[in-house]
Amino acid sequence: MNRRTGMIGLSALLMSGLGTAHAAECLPVAKAAWVRMPPVAMPMMAGFARIENPCKTPVSIVGAESLAFEDVSLHETREANGVSRMREVAALPIAPGKAAELKPGGLHLMLHGPYAPIAAGEKVVITLRLADGRSLPVQFEVRKSLP
Repeated sequence: MNRRTGMIGLSALLMSGLGTAHAAECLPVAKAAWVRMPPVAMPMMAGFARIENPCKTPVSIVGAESLAFEDVSLHETREANGVSRMREVAALPIAPGKAAELKPGGLHLMLHGPYAPIAAGEKVVITLRLADGRSLPVQFEVRKSLP
């Protein structure tokens, strides 16, 4: 094998490895993340955001955690026969190039037991856990109402 053929082979090998590394590094993107502050002191709050998947492969959010709350879980509110019901959601899959909306009256993060009082204008970090073991820390702004 001559030097040129060896260099071409090495370049191709390195480039294929870089493509794989880039794909593994692709993460969802959270936008307009906010926490609704309850009108009175309560042991629970709700978090909302738009989560986009710019990756070439599907991603799935399977949990969340925060140093600001005792427990964070993914929930969905649905109306059935005029009654609103909330249930925990085990996973939130997001297809490539698509987005999921966490919004009032639908999918949202339930934030139980804040460790300290939280005021409007403050920011809290909630880390979304992905099915592949990676995590996505997201900064949420605390607000009294919709942005």
